[in-house]
Amino acid sequence: MAAIHALRRAAELFVGLLMALMFLTFVLQITIRYTARLGWMAEAFPVLDPTRYGWTLEFCLLLWVWIIFAGCAFVVRDEDHVIFDVLYNHVPRGLRRWFVILGGLAIAVGLAVSILPTWDKFYILRLKQTATLKQLVGDWVRMRDVYSVYILFLIAVSLRYAWVVWRTIRDGAPKVQHGPGRLDE
Repeated sequence: MAAIHALRRAAELFVGLLMALMFLTFVLQITIRYTARLGWMAEAFPVLDPTRYGWTLEFCLLLWVWIIFAGCAFVVRDEDHVIFDVLYNHVPRGLRRWFVILGGLAIAVGLAVSILPTWDKFYILRLKQTATLKQLVGDWVRMRDVYSVYILFLIAVSLRYAWVVWRTIRDGAPKVQHGPGRLDE
């Protein structure tokens, strides 16, 4: 359990760093946008030349993709999701157990089955370069690298829901939540 906690903390730190990097890139975009209106600024300070910063938009989009998929796969807990449990809360515990098992299997199998077709599409993406990131990191970054986090997402969430199914088969359905912080059978 300590290893899982440490991995979760590492994922939180990683996603937090990505968010900070995205924020700093956004601040850089704003700075360049407003200094670009002053023609003398780029001449006096060549580092503020707006032609050097075309990569910032694509970099923010790359970070956003990684934040969403890494965050959903490794940081967001089941309790953090919005759930529609009106029916679930009003059926017997045995039926709730089947709801969790069938729903979890549908998610785990659906995502797991999509891994190979997605990987096949990634084969094509290995050839495509990003439009502007080569200004920042060179021309070795491919679109496959940008979207590779999606494969991690598919694997992690499939395994997470397989674990939910296993835990439900072993221990029964999770308890019903009635009101803030109160669990009942």
